Amino acid sequence: MTQEIELNIPVRVDYVQLVRAVVGSLATTNQELSAARISDLRLVVSEALTNAIRAQEKNSISERLTVLCKLTDSAIEVKVIDKAKGFEIDLVPDLPPTESPERLEHERGLGLSIMRAMSDGLEIKSGPEGTLVQMTINSQSGNNS
Repeated sequence: MTQEIELNIPVRVDYVQLVRAVVGSLATTNQELSAARISDLRLVVSEALTNAIRAQEKNSISERLTVLCKLTDSAIEVKVIDKAKGFEIDLVPDLPPTESPERLEHERGLGLSIMRAMSDGLEIKSGPEGTLVQMTINSQSGNNS
């Protein structure tokens, strides 16, 4: 059984918690998703949505952001779509290893690393019309479950 939700939200950071709640509530309807995996999902959605909001604010774009959420028996997939001009994913520098003292110098820029580590699939498509971040959390995953 597939369930889908589409949210179109204003470019305001105070909507992140609402999206987290909606996506998390949908995820709880799949009994195969553990509480830990749903927490991971909420975190990666927060990271992607916050990045999208910041990108649109930086470019003075007030058009609403789109969040698409699709739940199947085996996974939950979330897409966050913004209208800001894209970025070169390959130009985003890798962070120092977590055990490295230099890592303490990085307060920002952790979003992509977090999304990669906590999702079972991450795809980013970015161009002049905007960016699509697609994240997947599988029901039966070895990640943090």
